[in-house]
Amino acid sequence: MVSKQKVREVCLAHLEDKINSLKKMLVELEEGAQNDSKSSAGDKHETARAMVQIEQEKIGRQVQDLLIQKTQLEKGGSLIKTDRGYLFLSVPLGKIMVENTSVTVISPQSPLGKKLQGLKAGEKTDINDISYSVEEIQ
Repeated sequence: MVSKQKVREVCLAHLEDKINSLKKMLVELEEGAQNDSKSSAGDKHETARAMVQIEQEKIGRQVQDLLIQKTQLEKGGSLIKTDRGYLFLSVPLGKIMVENTSVTVISPQSPLGKKLQGLKAGEKTDINDISYSVEEIQ
């Protein structure tokens, strides 16, 4: 059986990997911009520098969003076992594997997340003509 703590650990590791990958990209962009500034001049250089800066800002926003998700994940989440598999209400990460078990990680604000909130074991909900029967909640 999958535990809520193990799901949270896998989700946190997944977010950490994404954050580290984006931070590495930021470093590589900065190094590339510094190398480019040593060998370029004029309008072409300014355009390239502006493009790098836009990309850095975009990646920076992605890192901030992931850090917010990490904070939300650390605060908690609900692991719901249904007749259709495991769902973890926390942050939207999609499908992950935990101890050879597929777990779908969704936001409580998602349509399915909203329907599942407040349900207890033995209760059902339907969304998009698909029925979910709650078997257990952690």
